[in-house]
Parts: sequence; C-alpha cells; structure tokens
Amino acid sequence: MKNQLKVQIWSDVMCPFCYIGKRKIEEAITKFENKDSIEIEWKSFELDPRYVATSGETIADHLAEKYGRDIDWAQSMLENTTQTAKSNGLDFHFEKAILANSLNAHRLLHLAKKHNRSNELKELLFKAYFTEGKNVNDWNTLEEIGQKAGLHIDEIKQLIDTDTYTKEVRQDEQEAQSIGVTGVPFFVFDNKYAVSGAQPTDVFLKTLEKTWEEGNFTNIIQLQNPTDANSCGIDGCE
Repeated sequence: MKNQLKVQIWSDVMCPFCYIGKRKIEEAITKFENKDSIEIEWKSFELDPRYVATSGETIADHLAEKYGRDIDWAQSMLENTTQTAKSNGLDFHFEKAILANSLNAHRLLHLAKKHNRSNELKELLFKAYFTEGKNVNDWNTLEEIGQKAGLHIDEIKQLIDTDTYTKEVRQDEQEAQSIGVTGVPFFVFDNKYAVSGAQPTDVFLKTLEKTWEEGNFTNIIQLQNPTDANSCGIDGCE
C-alpha cells in the first residue's frame, strides 16, 4: 500500500494570509521528493462567523473601526499585505473586495470535498474575493465558482435555503479549538506536527520531510514555529 502524508489546513476564504499560505505550502510540495504522496484536506475556520455585511463598507473602513485606528493606518496595512501577496505571485485588489460572511463558502467547500474538488474550489474562492472583487456569499457567484471547480449545479442549488454541511463546518471549528488553533492558516501534518501562519517555504518543506522520515505518527501535535506571525485570528491579522 502506498504511503500517504495528510496535510490538514484550517483557513478562511476571507483571510489574506491563508491565500499566501496556500502558495507557500504548494511551493514546498513541489520541492518535496514524495510530492505525489501528499493529501491535502481543507478545514473550515470562520474569522467572523457573526459578520453581517454593511452596504458600502470597505475593508479599510472595517479595519479602522475594528482596531480604533484611522483610515491611513488601515490602508498602509492593506498595502503591506498586497506587497507580500505580490512577492508570492498573487494579485490582491482590496479596493474591490466585498466583505461577506463566509459560512456559505465553507458549506460549498464541504460539497467539493465530497467530490475531491476542494483544492480547485478553494483556489477559485480566494481568487474571486482577493483579486476579482466578487461577493463570495452571493449564491449566483457561488454557483458560478462551484461549476468552474467541477461541481454539478443541481447539487449546489440544494445548498440554498438549507443548513446542509453547516454541521460539518462547525465540527471543523470545534476540532480546531480542541487542538488550540487561534489563528489561520494552520497546517497539521499527519496529526503530528503543526505550522501556524504563512511561514517561509523552507519551514513547510522541512516539516514535510521530518514527518515523512519519522513515520510512526502520534496523537500529540507539536508546533514547528514559535510565532503566529503572518496569520489571521478572530481579533485580526498579524
């Protein structure tokens, strides 16, 4: 039987460092000798599960109000994040981004997981929010993105006006809480080692190699980086 190394990733589609972290782990996997034996499992984590969109509110407005700072401070924070994204091959346009509750996007991701299309959908959701300025809580948008990811329109429509997969989203979040996740992205390697935040590619590569070489996996997760830098939590991004 072929050896498999599972990487579980808790993230939110509204989290900029989650998109950057996706690029970091992807780059590490391309450099990993046993890359064909990697299995990625996306896990749900809502940064603001109670968020209700306000008409006309920009991300800069939201950040300034949330942290009690001025718009200039918020714009500077967004510009720095945009430059970090650019250095990782990503094109962020926060000026176009539409703030939204991410529950429905997470529910759609669980449908995609059922059909082994979650990685494709995750990429499209990130791009829709951070680059294209689409509302990822709008069902017309989600139907379009879901079909691009290979999902059947009838199954997507069955999610509308129901709570299908909400239980699975909550289970992911409860699991995150049980292992001490306070910010995302958060990566768990075969239930043994963890990396918090969009760390340098070498951190991910070394963790992949260490996990693969050691085998004999335990139920105790050991954090491989001492900081939550380049991650987002319920209180904001660091």
